[in-house]
Amino acid sequence: MSEETIFSKIIRQEIPTPLLYQDDLVTAFRDISPKAPSHILIIPNKLIPTVNDVTEDDELTLGRMFTVARKLAMEEGISEDGYRLLVNCNNHGGQEVYHIHMHLVGGKRLGPMLAG
Repeated sequence: MSEETIFSKIIRQEIPTPLLYQDDLVTAFRDISPKAPSHILIIPNKLIPTVNDVTEDDELTLGRMFTVARKLAMEEGISEDGYRLLVNCNNHGGQEVYHIHMHLVGGKRLGPMLAG
């Protein structure tokens, strides 16, 4: 897989995107095609193509993704009512960009994830 993704360009701001959060480990920004009033993507600054590519060296980064999700949910005003965190893996899991990313989705009542 390529070392270059659209997310890599967003991290470097080669594609101008308003960032909600960025530090040395992760970057967060709004999804271009939101599925809810609040739909934010949280991505590692290091390219990790899929969950299958995660190693023990990535534990700090993955933990940071969760703490940033909590922080952004509070800032969005959705932490009390609740929200969903979702990571897709590969084609059958619905992954479209092969740069691991966490969806933070909320701001409305979300339906069940899986049906029948």
